[in-house]
Amino acid sequence: MKNLLSYSLVTFLLFATNLIAQTTYTVADEQLSLKTEVEGTITLLWNTIDGEYRYFLKKETTITELKNTRVNKKFNEEYKQVLEDNTNDVTISTEKVKLTTASLKDFFISYNKLKDPNFFVEEKSIQINLRLGAFAGVTNSVFSENTNNDFLPTLGFDFEIVDENMLKRHSLVLQFKQTFESDDYKYAASDFSFNYRFKFVKTQKIDVFINTKFAGYSHVTHEDLFPDDENEGEFVLKSTTYDDFQAYVNFGLGVDYALGNGHLTFGYNDIVSLTNDSNGEFPLDFTLGYKLKL
Repeated sequence: MKNLLSYSLVTFLLFATNLIAQTTYTVADEQLSLKTEVEGTITLLWNTIDGEYRYFLKKETTITELKNTRVNKKFNEEYKQVLEDNTNDVTISTEKVKLTTASLKDFFISYNKLKDPNFFVEEKSIQINLRLGAFAGVTNSVFSENTNNDFLPTLGFDFEIVDENMLKRHSLVLQFKQTFESDDYKYAASDFSFNYRFKFVKTQKIDVFINTKFAGYSHVTHEDLFPDDENEGEFVLKSTTYDDFQAYVNFGLGVDYALGNGHLTFGYNDIVSLTNDSNGEFPLDFTLGYKLKL
């Protein structure tokens, strides 16, 4: 518990620091809250605004947006001309510069070092971002008896920890998921789980990831027919409740789509498990939700 509290405190402090690092600027009549990625003779500012990565070059008091518009399936790469106009006092090429945080950062650092031999940039080790989301869906609960393969409604919450600097393709998720009983199948479960996500497709708009559930706690209520102790050969309807804490190796797939100040998220959950026996039905566990950047 002490380790968990310590980690939570560190995460909060890092998150608070990340918020403080943002400054509001006026750019072309827009009030924008921007992060400073590189500060020097030319300064690189950026943020995700309405789900889109936007980058800006600041030189003295002038701020210019770096754009790459697309017309007739061709990118115009206007940002390269802005870079050339602001760095034409040294010999530096923009040919291989891409409109990404990493590529722009390398270019800005290279120019600033050419202009100032004493220029120094402190590399950030981590940049923690937090996301909180809610979702709803349906499941046929293949890891329960579910003899008639009934579908049950689900509702839940995700708390995701993401490092946008060193581990962009990885995240940890604490999830609560409530499965509700139906008229035909009296099964309900409250599940808390720890999950790891690997984003094997990552773009500015879309992340596609594998979700691995590796530990969890479940509180289950199940109503079923049991042999009647008083009348041989007859059955009575009884409700049983149990709690279970176990290590999982369950795999699922998910997609995050950048939208507004967060992501629209779709999950196909618990497709296969290396630790839980299914009831033999094909797994159908789908959720749709939205998560905000905190």
